[in-house]
Amino acid sequence: MDSEHTTALITGGTSGIGRATAKKLAELGIHVVVVGRNAERGEQTVSEIRTYGGKADFLQSDLQDSTSAREVAKKALEIGNGRIDILINNAGIFPFGPTHDTTEEDFDKVFSVNVKAPYFLVAEIAPLMANRGRGAIVNVSTMVAHYGSAGMSLYGSSKAAINLLTKAWAAEYGPSGVRVNAVSPGPTRTEGTEGMGEALDHLASQAPMGHPATADEIADAIVFLATERASYVQGALLPVDGGRTAV
Repeated sequence: MDSEHTTALITGGTSGIGRATAKKLAELGIHVVVVGRNAERGEQTVSEIRTYGGKADFLQSDLQDSTSAREVAKKALEIGNGRIDILINNAGIFPFGPTHDTTEEDFDKVFSVNVKAPYFLVAEIAPLMANRGRGAIVNVSTMVAHYGSAGMSLYGSSKAAINLLTKAWAAEYGPSGVRVNAVSPGPTRTEGTEGMGEALDHLASQAPMGHPATADEIADAIVFLATERASYVQGALLPVDGGRTAV
């Protein structure tokens, strides 16, 4: 991969796993375009990357429907001079709670952010990658998409859809040189999970590793799949969950 002329689009790229991934890709010389809802966090992320000589831009979007996804793709392609080489579908929301307490509004919001937005980003960007004969897409899933867990039906099912889409897109665009894979994190300590308190530690204690991951540990796996280090990896769901789904 010619990092100097490579552009990566990272949704949810202004905090947590997304920001860690953006920084690691920028360290490789890749131009990163980070997407997020909060302009202050976005500009701070871009500023930090640029401080050490990296190339970065910020796009503000809530990514809740096909229109916003297509608009982000359009703007990112303009920034990338007509090309996006790497797409990281990281943005997501993860409300927990009983199925019987879930409202239709909750359901629609989770599936809009976690499934609809990635779907239409891929619809806009993957064909362009295929036309060039190369590209990499990494979807960020979750370990709770692999097993049943009380209170996680909505979040887990949205990410289970992403797991299937990863395989379907690999079959659809793989023959044209586009690699599509997913990372499936376990409990990870980020700004977004601070409110979970001891529940995060309890969830992590059920895995052989016994403790939550850091955002950097998940980002390392994403970078692996996004770059030529994983040149023969296609349609894979890579668990980075401390061994939770292995036992």
